[in-house]
Amino acid sequence: MEVAVLGGGLAGLAAAAALGGAGHHVTVLEARPFLGGRATSFPLSAADTSEIIDNCQHILLRCCVNLLDFYQRLGVRDRVKFHREFYFIEPGGRTSVVKAGVLPKPLHLAGSFATLRFLSLADKIAVARGLMAVRADHKTRRDLDRITMLDWLKEKRQTPAAIERFWRQVLVSAINEELDRMAALHGLQVFALGFLARPDSYEMGIPAVPLGQLYSSDCWKKLPCVDIRLRCPVTVLRIENGKIAALEAGGQTVTADAYVSALPFERLQVLAPELDLPYSRFEHSPITGIHLWFDRPVTGLPHGTLLDRTIHWFFNKSEGRYLQLVVSASRSLLEKGRQEIVDLAVAELREFLPAARDAQVVKSQVIKEVRATFSARPGLEAVRPGTRTRLRNFFLAGDWTRSGWPATMEGAVRSGYLAAEAITANPGRFLLPDIA
Repeated sequence: MEVAVLGGGLAGLAAAAALGGAGHHVTVLEARPFLGGRATSFPLSAADTSEIIDNCQHILLRCCVNLLDFYQRLGVRDRVKFHREFYFIEPGGRTSVVKAGVLPKPLHLAGSFATLRFLSLADKIAVARGLMAVRADHKTRRDLDRITMLDWLKEKRQTPAAIERFWRQVLVSAINEELDRMAALHGLQVFALGFLARPDSYEMGIPAVPLGQLYSSDCWKKLPCVDIRLRCPVTVLRIENGKIAALEAGGQTVTADAYVSALPFERLQVLAPELDLPYSRFEHSPITGIHLWFDRPVTGLPHGTLLDRTIHWFFNKSEGRYLQLVVSASRSLLEKGRQEIVDLAVAELREFLPAARDAQVVKSQVIKEVRATFSARPGLEAVRPGTRTRLRNFFLAGDWTRSGWPATMEGAVRSGYLAAEAITANPGRFLLPDIA
C-alpha cells in the first residue's frame, strides 16, 4: 500500500514508522527543512551551526508507552535518560525531593511526601486525600470533561497551598493550561497514570541529545519503506468522488492509496474546509522556552521546578552553565519583549539558585511557541475528531485529534498509531494500551 503523510511532526512520523515497519511504502511531506514539528531543534544562529538548541524542553514519563515504542522503532530509546527524583525549590533555595520509596503502589511516593518542606501537614493530608480521590474518580465519573480541574480540587477540599504548590505545579506543565481552564478529565489522567499506576511511572525522561537527533536521517535507515521529503509543503488536495485523488506538494503531484493529515488544525482548516470539522472549538495555549548561558556553573541539580514564580522548570543542559527554562500556558509573556523576559528569568533564578546571584549571562535566547498546544478546556473532548473523515481514503492524526490523551508527545504518537491502524483495518496492531 502507498501512503502519503502530510506533516513531519511526531504524529506523522509515528504513523510513518508504524506503516513503514509493516512493509507499506510511506511518503512523508514536511514543509520545513527539519522533522519533529513543535518538538525539534535547530542551530542557535545561522552564523554558527555548531550549537544546537531545542525549541523548548520536552520531557516524558515512563507511562508514555507509545512514545517510548516510537523511539524504539527508530533505535533511539537509549538516548532518553530517566530521573527518579523531582526537585521542588522554594524562593530562597530550600529544596524538597519527590521520589519513590520501598512501599508498594499507590503508596510508593508516601515516604518522600512526608518529608516535603514546602507543604504543611494540613496540605499533605489534603493532597493524600486528593490522590485517593483520583483513583476513585478517574474511570468512574462521567462529568470530568464538563468541569475544570480547579472545580474538582475545590470539591475535594484541597488547601490553597496544596493547589498552588503541588497540583498546579505539576499539571500546568503537563497539560500546558491553567487549572481554571483545564478539563478535570485530563488532570486526573496525569495523576492516575503518571503518579499512581506503577511505582516507576512518574519517572521523568529527558532526551540526552537535541530533539532533532531523535528523528535524524540515520534513524530512518532501518525503515527503508519510508521516504522523507523536506521543504515540501502540501498546497492542494484534489478531491474526486468522495476521496483524495492526488495532492500537490512542493510543486509535484503525489498520489497514494491512503493519505494521513498530521497537520495542525489551523493548517488543515485552510487546506481542507470540505471536511467540516469543529475547528472553531479549538484555541491555542502558548509555551515559552528561555535559554540562558552563564559565565560559571549556577547549579548542580539536573532540573528543578520553581515554586510561586513565573518560571515553572529549569533543566541543566551543560554542567550548570547552560539552563533551559520553561513557562507553560505563558500568556502573560506573549506581549513582553525578549530582554524583558530574560531579565525576569534571571531575576527569578537568582531567588532560587544562590550561585546564580553573582553569575553573568553570556548569551540568551527566547522562543515563544504561541501555538504550542490546544487548550484542553472542558467540553472539548467530546468534539475532538477521530481518525476517519468523510473522505474514505483520508485519515487524521495529530495531538488535537481524539487520541485518548491531551496535547502531549504521547498523544501525538498515539494519534499516528491510530491512523495507521485505521488504514490497515487492524485495530490494536500498533497502539499499546495505557499502563492502567
